[in-house]
Amino acid sequence: MSAFASSERAEKSGIALEAQQKIYEKYDKNLAGDILQWVQGITGQSFDTNGDAENFVRVFQDGSLLCNLANALKPGSVKKVNTSAMAFKKMENISFFLKFAEEFVQKSELFQTVDLYEGQDPNAVLICLASLARKAEKFGRDGLGPKEAQGDRREWTDEQLKATSNRSAVNSAFYRLEIKNFAFFLI
Repeated sequence: MSAFASSERAEKSGIALEAQQKIYEKYDKNLAGDILQWVQGITGQSFDTNGDAENFVRVFQDGSLLCNLANALKPGSVKKVNTSAMAFKKMENISFFLKFAEEFVQKSELFQTVDLYEGQDPNAVLICLASLARKAEKFGRDGLGPKEAQGDRREWTDEQLKATSNRSAVNSAFYRLEIKNFAFFLI
């Protein structure tokens, strides 16, 4: 299924193939193209911004561009970007980026190294980068997508809080009365 998977892995079939196809169906190539253009604008590096899954994974696969993105957003976040062609060094780059992203992206929006390196789930990578792009304004950079909500703190007066607690007591008394009547009805 994936053009990125290691040649040592067996071709997926059956349920594994169906699961992989469902993962790839979620992938949004238009959003991926937008993310690639955003990364290009932030890092100043030149690369193909075609949103196809194969290109998306290929561009980020060695992790160096992700490290450069992290350093462009927050200088010094990734101390050393590996340039070695060895697989574990490329995966280490991806891990460096993920450590950076943990500070700004919800845990549920992070991806695993294998999702990118072996192309197992490019959509997970896309979700992570889209989330980071929404937060770019925190770094003084142009963002992508809807602006993050700031929250709306509300101050309640003692009078308002008391009114709410009284309503709660009335509601729970009514609920107990309904339960008793229902139990009586069953008998």
